Amino acid sequence: MPPRLADPHRFEIRIQGQLDAGWSDWFDGFELTDCRDGTTILTGTVTDQAALHGILRRIGDVGLTLLSVNPTPTRP
Repeated sequence: MPPRLADPHRFEIRIQGQLDAGWSDWFDGFELTDCRDGTTILTGTVTDQAALHGILRRIGDVGLTLLSVNPTPTRP
């Protein structure tokens, strides 16, 4: 059984390039925010390590450059 994160755990994932909101469904409903520096931040929750790795795999599958993965406080 994969290790579980705190239920659920929220992440901000920064990628190089800008994606429009239409990509949100591809990334399991993560919110996409375009930044002025030419990057996009994906923000959302995952239930476990497997779900987080799935999102990261999708980023690689479409050829995007991963810049950072940071846990953030979970919204109440």
